[in-house]
Amino acid sequence: MKTAIISGASRGIGKTTALSLAKEGYRVIVNYLNSKDAAESICEQINSAGGSAILFKADMGNPCQIADMVEQVKKDYGSIDLLVANAGIGHNALLIDHSDDAVKKIIDVNLVGVITLCREVGKVMLSQKSGNIITLSSMWGQVGGSCESVYSAAKGGIIAFTKAIAKEFSLSNIRVNCIAPGFIDTDINANLSQSDKQSLIQEIPLLRSGTTQDVADAIVWLASEKASYITGQVLAVNGGLII
Repeated sequence: MKTAIISGASRGIGKTTALSLAKEGYRVIVNYLNSKDAAESICEQINSAGGSAILFKADMGNPCQIADMVEQVKKDYGSIDLLVANAGIGHNALLIDHSDDAVKKIIDVNLVGVITLCREVGKVMLSQKSGNIITLSSMWGQVGGSCESVYSAAKGGIIAFTKAIAKEFSLSNIRVNCIAPGFIDTDINANLSQSDKQSLIQEIPLLRSGTTQDVADAIVWLASEKASYITGQVLAVNGGLII
C-alpha cells in the first residue's frame, strides 16, 4: 500500500483530498494542527470504509515538528510515496496594515513550511529513488491579489520553489508539480459576503465557484501514472478566471 502525507488535511481541500486518495488505495497520513475532532472524523470515515488513515498532529510553521512527523512516518511505513503540501493560512488586509507578526506567520506557514516539508520528505524520496510531490499555491501566486500581498508573495514563492526542486529531483524518479486553485468554496473565503461571492463568480468564465472536489480530482490525477510524464508544472484549477 502506498503512503501519502497530506498537510492541513482536517478541512477544505486537504480533507477532500484525503478522502479521494484513500479511495485510490493510499494509506493516508491526515496531518492537522488545531482541528483534532475534524481530523479524527476523517480518519474514522476512511477506516470504516475499509481504507487506511492515520492521524498526525504537526505545526507546519514548526520545522522540528515537521521533521518528527516525516521521520515517524518513514519509520512506521518504510516509504513515503506521495506528499500533498496543502496546509496554509490566509490573511486579507492592506499591506500597511500587516503587522510584523502577521507577515512572519504567513511566510512561515505558507512558504517556509512547504519548503521544510518538501525537504524532509525529499530526503526519504531521494533515498528510495521514487516519489511524487504536489504543492498547493493559488491564483494569487500567479498574478498577485490586492489586499493579499504577503499571501501572494508566499504562494508565488511556492511556484518558483516547485519548478526548482522538480529539476533537482527528476533524476531520482521524483515528480514535483503545483496546483494553483482559483476561487474555491472553502473556509478561507468565509469572510466574503454573498454579494461579493456572486460578483466574483460573474467574472469566472465557467460561472461557478470551484469545489474542493475539483481540486482533489486534479491532485489524484497528478499523482497517478496518467500524469507520469508531467513534472515542474503549475495546473490552474480556476474555471478560467486566470488564463
